[in-house]
Amino acid sequence: MEPQLKQIREQQKETWNKFSPGWRKWDDFTMEFLKPMGDEIIHSLKLKDTDMVLDVAAGTGEPGLTIASIVKSGKVVITDLAEGMLEVARDNAIKKGITNCETVVCDVCELPFEDETFDAVSCRFGFMFFPDMLLAAKEMARVLKPGGTMAASVWGMPEKNFWVTATLSTINKNMQLPVPPPDVPGMFRCGNPGFLADLFNQAALKNVSEKEITGKIIYGSNDTYWNFMNDVVAPVVAAMSKADNVMKEKIKNEVFDLVNQKYPDQKAAIDYGAVIVYGEK
Repeated sequence: MEPQLKQIREQQKETWNKFSPGWRKWDDFTMEFLKPMGDEIIHSLKLKDTDMVLDVAAGTGEPGLTIASIVKSGKVVITDLAEGMLEVARDNAIKKGITNCETVVCDVCELPFEDETFDAVSCRFGFMFFPDMLLAAKEMARVLKPGGTMAASVWGMPEKNFWVTATLSTINKNMQLPVPPPDVPGMFRCGNPGFLADLFNQAALKNVSEKEITGKIIYGSNDTYWNFMNDVVAPVVAAMSKADNVMKEKIKNEVFDLVNQKYPDQKAAIDYGAVIVYGEK
């Protein structure tokens, strides 16, 4: 891997380890709103009871732990770059009484598994953060058995994800943050229709299909929404760390105004849009 990509990988590892306490704090809430995407991935994988499954960039353990409850005579290997996130995954496995899984800290671009090891591979919201997305797709395909299935989800376009853009657009309006290059990891990097499907095709997967899922994240209040964004969403936390208290309060009030204009019911049930891509080896 090129030095600049290795640098991005290390930055990603540091970021996700740093944010693992926030993800632990909000894990029940986060896993609930991400569940539709995980369910769609699981449905598309056509799992069998005896399957060996790889869950890449699984963070706090999903959808890998749910998959483990399905492949009762099989096994799930849950991987992530950040040990801090996998600590939460292991705790979640213990809470759920799941024993047919293991966690492995590794880079998706250098998976430590033999060719054709797994019957299925899942990846929920990981691709956007991989330094080399095509290499990641090829590695995931490499460890997949012939006839195996692979499915991944990514966030759609910004206009489909007001839950992110309400806060980030307000921050950018007030702080004029530099625009990151398009090849740098970020939430909407894979949002264009067909983008992830093209990666699957380049990785020599067959019968590739793409499906959009939309819905609402129900925060219940603006305060809950604000606290969530400032605990879990890395770009928000990074930007707000550069703001003084007066600016933070200004941004918060403007975000609340924006949310109230779009969702006057005061429940902060905010739109999201994701893309699920499926392929076969």
